[in-house]
Amino acid sequence: MKTLNGVGAVPADWPDSAVSIGKFDGVHAGHRKVIAELKSLAERDGLAAVVVTFDRHPLALLSPADCPTALVSVNQKLELLAETGIDATLVLEFNEALSSLPPEEFIGSILVNALRAKRVLVGSDFRFGARGAGDVALLQQRGKTLGFEVHVIDDVKPDNEHRVSSTWIRQLLSDGDIPAASALLGHIPTVRGVVVHGAARGRELGYPTANLSPESEGLIPADGVYAGWLTDAGTRYPAAISVGNNPTFEGVPQKQVEAYVLDEDIDLYGHVVDVSFVERIRGMVAFTGIDPLIEQIADDVTRVRAILA
Repeated sequence: MKTLNGVGAVPADWPDSAVSIGKFDGVHAGHRKVIAELKSLAERDGLAAVVVTFDRHPLALLSPADCPTALVSVNQKLELLAETGIDATLVLEFNEALSSLPPEEFIGSILVNALRAKRVLVGSDFRFGARGAGDVALLQQRGKTLGFEVHVIDDVKPDNEHRVSSTWIRQLLSDGDIPAASALLGHIPTVRGVVVHGAARGRELGYPTANLSPESEGLIPADGVYAGWLTDAGTRYPAAISVGNNPTFEGVPQKQVEAYVLDEDIDLYGHVVDVSFVERIRGMVAFTGIDPLIEQIADDVTRVRAILA
């Protein structure tokens, strides 16, 4: 997959394309349905399959207080999009200029002039252009005169009632419901970050952990203990993962992610690793002393081993 950072990065000889536009946060099952149709149309008509997305949620600029936490970082999103087999992703910087671009200019400069769109795939509630003035009806109207066809993709509703959305997935993750979130995503939730030095309490207890930097990428799920995986340089290790502020000890920062790699003692300091969540096994508990904590950790590890087996 080619990554095109901005319209200026699109080559002048770019081929005719089938294009879908959206935030694609999480690249979830709904997005994957759109992409599957995109690829099918592109293959049928000999077009390049292109996704247009943004470097941030539009609300990060327009209304920061209302902007939700992203499910994945831009880099994670690009990796997930690449896995779908599309030809290219055009990443637009959502800045003042783009936010004030009239819908007609968005269509002309990006879809027609840059990407030579012949097929445009969107959801029924798609809005674009300054103040969201553009909608599907306008896109269809302009497509008739500018030479592209608009395809409206139905929502994915696994329960025949609620459509798959990033908002729904965020709620599931905030509840610690990893299996349900994974089902809607089509992949397991993953946080990426640099392993930093912690207080070394895990090593003192006999369970050394890799502590992720607070500046990690991806949405961290609810506090608790999870079965999951730690991936370093392509190698995946089973792990017991703790999320939270560890209430047994004072002075531990909020939302700390620590992963104990089972049966391995490896030096990960300074490494960028992925920590992936499979199942939550319990909430965070304050223990009365070290011995009950060690006993609980041993039980956690046994349960993690069974889940990942």
